[in-house]
Amino acid sequence: MNRTEASSWRAVTAAVVALLTVVSGASAQDSSLHPGGTNGGGTNSTDPSGRAVAQARPRTVHEVSWTSSPPREVKVVEKHSIVSVLVDERTSVMSEGELDRKKKAHGGLILKDWVLLKGLAAVIPDPAHLGDPTILAEMDNKIKAEGSQETAESLVLKIACHVVDTRPNGNLVLEGHRQIRVNHEVWDVSLTGEIRPEDVLANNTVLSESVADLLIYKREQGAVRDAVRQGWLLRFLDKVQP
Repeated sequence: MNRTEASSWRAVTAAVVALLTVVSGASAQDSSLHPGGTNGGGTNSTDPSGRAVAQARPRTVHEVSWTSSPPREVKVVEKHSIVSVLVDERTSVMSEGELDRKKKAHGGLILKDWVLLKGLAAVIPDPAHLGDPTILAEMDNKIKAEGSQETAESLVLKIACHVVDTRPNGNLVLEGHRQIRVNHEVWDVSLTGEIRPEDVLANNTVLSESVADLLIYKREQGAVRDAVRQGWLLRFLDKVQP
C-alpha cells in the first residue's frame, strides 16, 4: 500500500468516526431535551403558566437500536384451535435372565408290622415271614434356563391435534387422529395429551417431550403387519407353557 492509499483510508476512517460522534451526540441531546422520548402516547403535565404539556412515552430498545428486532408476538391458542405435535419418541429395552436350580431328595420306607383282619371285629398281628417290605426312593431334579430380550422402537411423525378443552390453570388438552391408506396398508395413529400455552412455538407446533400425560396409539393393518405378527398357536403356547 502506497502513501496515497494509506492517506485515503485514514480520511475514510476519520469521516466514519466523525459521523458516529455526531449521531451519538444528537441522540444524547435529544434524550436530555426529551427525557420521556420523542414519540407520543405518554402522560400530561403542566408548565409554570398552568398550560398542559404532553410528555412522550419512553422509546423501546428496537426503536433506537439498529440491531434489535421487535419481540415475538405471543400466539393465542384457544379451544377448537389446531396445534401440530412433532412426535420423536425412541425407546430401547434390554433384559436378561438366568435360572439354575438343583434339587435332590432321598427317602426310605420299611413296613415292620403287618395286621390281619378277620371280619370286622378281629384284628391280629401278621408278621412277614419273608422279611419286612422296604421302599427306597431317590430324586434328582435339575432345571437350567437362560433368556435374553432386546427391543428398540422409534416413532417420528407430525400430527395435527384439536384443542378439545382448557384447564382452569390455562393448560390445553389436545386430541388428534391420523389415518394413512396405501393400497391395502392402513396406518392409524391417535394422540392425546396436555400442554401449556407457552410450549407452542412460533410456527404453531409443539414438541412431544413437552406434552404431559402423552398417550400415543398406533395400529397397522395389511400384508406387512400380517407377515411379522405372531400367530394364534404361538400366542397360545407362550401363554400356557409351564
